[in-house]
Amino acid sequence: MPRMVKCAKLGKELPGMGYKPFDNELGKRIYDNVSAEAWKMWLEFSKMIVNEYRVDLTSAQGQALMLEQAEKYFFGEGAQLPPDYVPQQAKR
Repeated sequence: MPRMVKCAKLGKELPGMGYKPFDNELGKRIYDNVSAEAWKMWLEFSKMIVNEYRVDLTSAQGQALMLEQAEKYFFGEGAQLPPDYVPQQAKR
């Protein structure tokens, strides 16, 4: 049986993640309080952040930005995309 958590993002009891995503206090909070489903949602959302902000994930500044956005996404007001972000239209 999977480990269950009261998901901070989705507000219900769901299967938890199988691993701690970051080796810091935020990673532990996410592991203890975020469902695997919400983590998958974050992975998709984080792709938009990386692309829109052109985040260099190899730099300390880029990593700090992503940790800050993850904190907001799961435990704060929600991560924010740039104000001029416009979603791409689906190709037909």
